[in-house]
Amino acid sequence: MEGNQGPLVRLRPGKVLRIITSRPGLVEAAVLVEGREEKAVGYTAFTGELRPGDAVLLNTTAVAKGLGSGGYHFVVANLTRPELDAPAAGHIIKLRYTPAQIKVLAVEEPESSHHEKLRETENLGGTPVVALELHSQLAPVAAAVWQKGRGRLRLVYVMTDGAALPLPFSRTAGELKEKGVLAATVTVGHAFGGDFEAVNVYSGLLAAKHAAGADVIVVGMGPGVVGTGTRFGTTAIEQGEVVNAAHVLGGRPVAALRLSFADLRPRHRGVSHHTITALGRVALAPATVAVPVLAPERAEVVWEQLEQAGIAQRHRLVTVDATSVFSALDELGLQVSTMGRGLDMDPEFFLAAGAAGLVAAEFALAEP
Repeated sequence: MEGNQGPLVRLRPGKVLRIITSRPGLVEAAVLVEGREEKAVGYTAFTGELRPGDAVLLNTTAVAKGLGSGGYHFVVANLTRPELDAPAAGHIIKLRYTPAQIKVLAVEEPESSHHEKLRETENLGGTPVVALELHSQLAPVAAAVWQKGRGRLRLVYVMTDGAALPLPFSRTAGELKEKGVLAATVTVGHAFGGDFEAVNVYSGLLAAKHAAGADVIVVGMGPGVVGTGTRFGTTAIEQGEVVNAAHVLGGRPVAALRLSFADLRPRHRGVSHHTITALGRVALAPATVAVPVLAPERAEVVWEQLEQAGIAQRHRLVTVDATSVFSALDELGLQVSTMGRGLDMDPEFFLAAGAAGLVAAEFALAEP
């Protein structure tokens, strides 16, 4: 039997040397650890304020393993000022039964001012819901909705627990919120740190609509998708589950294709195999799938993949000229990348995401 015996985490003491930068809920600091200066992220929900000279306990697991945490350690506790007190309101625990468990006021619970509304409603009333596969699709979707709606559509981001759990870790979400492109955020499952906290994707969708007042909802994980090179061993398949949830609640699911002709891995060329699994196997309800206008030879590859996977038969495919997303991103001053590739290297990726945003915005604008 394969088992995980013994410690599952690598911990080391450290010292804060200086604060590099901060944004709401997160501090990036230079720390001294094992005789070297390295970078660490601290979440104020766990550590309180961090100051130069503070003794800290660091989780160094990902950096030691060479995993994709951006080269950051994470501050487990501030040993200089270890005492913290959570607000009185709220009874829902996230990261349950772990040393990191936190208490939040969930939008569904009786103490919430939105409890009665959410108890009474079970319908999204046709609100478009964009289902993402990767966090890097969020910015082009949001930019397209902003441009198409001329800033008049309230876009709410529902972040799942398929990748990074703290919403403050997402620079993209923070920047979109700061620029007024995102009206609000909802963190669901064990994800936390949004304007609203929800227990699961279903109640999170309802909160986005009836607590945050969404005209368009975009749902997806934070940074750091998990993949194993197998068909079902990835958190990306949650895209299909989001389609199902939106359908159950009377929303209009719109799926963003993950497209690339720059990714050197054959399984991600054209339509990613994760998208094919999510929309071809996991999604049991129909969605509108936005297919961007592409060069003829690349369009032929994409349409053949969608036909062979049964996606063309299961869902409603629409062709969209999404080139306007490039000007939208530029106008908003958003620098985007996916897997280290920017607009110039991987334009089809951002076109596909932008196409989904344009379709969702069009649906919202057509509502009476």
